[in-house]
Amino acid sequence: MGLNLSKIDRVKTITKEDFIKNYFKPQKPVVIENFIEDWPAYSKWSLEYMREVAGDKMVPLYDDRPVNYKEGFNEAHATMRMSEYVDLLKKEPTKYRIFLWNILKEVPILQKDFKFPDFGLRLMKGLPMLFFGGTDSYTFMHYDIDLANIFHFHFEGKKQCILFDQEQTKYLYKIPNSLITREDIDFANPDFEKWPALKKAKGLVAELEHGNVLYMPEGYWHYMRYLTPGFSMSLRAVARNPFRLGKAVYNIVVMRSVDNLMRKLRGEKWLEWKNAYAIKRTNRYI
Repeated sequence: MGLNLSKIDRVKTITKEDFIKNYFKPQKPVVIENFIEDWPAYSKWSLEYMREVAGDKMVPLYDDRPVNYKEGFNEAHATMRMSEYVDLLKKEPTKYRIFLWNILKEVPILQKDFKFPDFGLRLMKGLPMLFFGGTDSYTFMHYDIDLANIFHFHFEGKKQCILFDQEQTKYLYKIPNSLITREDIDFANPDFEKWPALKKAKGLVAELEHGNVLYMPEGYWHYMRYLTPGFSMSLRAVARNPFRLGKAVYNIVVMRSVDNLMRKLRGEKWLEWKNAYAIKRTNRYI
């Protein structure tokens, strides 16, 4: 038995009015299959093209090791030239991923390959981010610190996306003072004997292929697993719900500062307490 997952709505294309009415206002995810065919990126962007235009760039790499109290926020686990990384992706499965790579800053020529689409939301122009991964690499289940509305454009290969709304948080073994669940949960094949509350969680799932766009509403939990080597770009718009906007400010200003302070003061014991409390708190709902 796997997770209780329903398929995310899929549409071929969508108007701004229908998107606002059917997905943004009710805060409901959707996959738009054919929306960026007029972008140069649709026909140009591939791993080989990234090697061509960014091969000499040193890129930050992340794997699936648990958080370490000695590491800074989003501190990379390794670095590699993009050309070497693309070779690695094509050669064999690897856990190494590129996470939150700002293409505007690193490779300005790529700006010419895409447009900021009009979904009726004001997209943040300075924050288009790229994410790369090899076969079976994945991100931990998490939600974004700013609780933004996210548009996730996928290029090359296939990617599985599992989403949960914030109502399901109580079943997900969320780590206190953090935006992630227990890192030892395998959301692709969960152990319900070890994590029994997950049986009660109701989520959503979709597979993305080249050119697909996934809309993730404000504060949605997401787990991304690369079924083949590939990459995606995220564009984001600020949370519009006043409560979630306030929560985003709290996360950035207060929560992150408190967590960093406690790591310095208590080190590994702080992380051990957080992991233990995630189980204690979640198991109340069994």
